[in-house]
Amino acid sequence: MPLAQYFFLVGGVLLALLLISDAYLPKLPVTDRANPDLPIIRIYSDRKWPKRLVYNTQLPTVIPAPIANTDTRAAPVTVADASAKAREAFAHLQPSDANQLQPPDPEKRKPPLQRKRKIAKRPAAPTTIRLAQRPQFGFFGRGIW
Repeated sequence: MPLAQYFFLVGGVLLALLLISDAYLPKLPVTDRANPDLPIIRIYSDRKWPKRLVYNTQLPTVIPAPIANTDTRAAPVTVADASAKAREAFAHLQPSDANQLQPPDPEKRKPPLQRKRKIAKRPAAPTTIRLAQRPQFGFFGRGIW
């Protein structure tokens, strides 16, 4: 209850000071505007933008002339003809190197000698220090974030 009395007393004093200051302080002069539609703030920029582009859409569309086909009797190429031509072209190819096609000799191919491996010792594990954890406070725990 004392808190409510405090706010009531302080609020009343502040309201009384506001009313007294309004009565004794001079009023601000009211400016009459000639035209209220004019903007108050005018912003000017030193930046010069590029000139406006104007597209004339009234001109007729240019349509390219059709290309005259000299051979009207040419038959379309079928997939079977194309694959037969490709097979024939591959048949005429010569191998670039004849040695590459021969299998390697088994005598030449010997496994390389195995090196003896040196096994390094594992380093000792660092000592661990255990600390007490703080208890979780409300919803703000480690699992939330």
